[in-house]
Amino acid sequence: MIGWLDRFGQVFINAFEELGRFFYIMAQSLEWTLRRPFDFREWLRQMVRVGWDTIPVVFLTCMFTGMVLALQTFRGFERFHAEGFVGSVVALSLTRELAPVLTGLMAAGRVGSAMAAELGSMRVSEQIDALYAMATEPVHFLVVPRVGASILMLPLLTLWGDAVGILGGWLVAVGLFRANSFLYMDRTFQFLEVNDVTSGLIKAAVFGLILSVTGCSKGFYTTGGAEGVGRSTTTAVVLGSLYILISDFFLTKILF
Repeated sequence: MIGWLDRFGQVFINAFEELGRFFYIMAQSLEWTLRRPFDFREWLRQMVRVGWDTIPVVFLTCMFTGMVLALQTFRGFERFHAEGFVGSVVALSLTRELAPVLTGLMAAGRVGSAMAAELGSMRVSEQIDALYAMATEPVHFLVVPRVGASILMLPLLTLWGDAVGILGGWLVAVGLFRANSFLYMDRTFQFLEVNDVTSGLIKAAVFGLILSVTGCSKGFYTTGGAEGVGRSTTTAVVLGSLYILISDFFLTKILF
């Protein structure tokens, strides 16, 4: 009985430790963002890694998501002769929900894991301890550029995903089902409002904050050598994806 309670309590302790580390790294990142010196070269390098290098993954994901969504919607709307509204459904679904969430999940798998692996390797090889010895704040030097780049680039990737997904829906509706191209594009933007796009971009910025802070916190507190780096990388992807999905519900409730 005591052993079971001990394990149960340890689960709660570990969970609160994870949350504490997450919010500590996030608070430290925000505090150090406006402090000098500003390493613009490192910011640019991280923006290229988070943004430009993730474009192919977002392209394929959102393209085929838009195509599948148009395919399923067209088949369903055929039953009550509402095929003309397929473009509206694809556009609203992508801009409000699918593009920011899928972009966040893809970035968590690609970027968040890389951040955890890099910082975890630096931790186990004592490079982070060396920064402390040189009176250099590791959060300022290592974490802030990664978090800032993720917050800036995720909305741009989401915009790219919106455009590509709508294009994918158009290809299926017009190319496969011979829908009227002009009518499809007219209905695509007929019910689309500015708030639909901006809310998706706000979600994307929050998801960028979440996945980068999760990856950096897992890497920053890595223990256990090479095996610990592997655990941190895997956990960063899992937790980052879960945090994105959970926060998406609350963001949707607030924004709409």
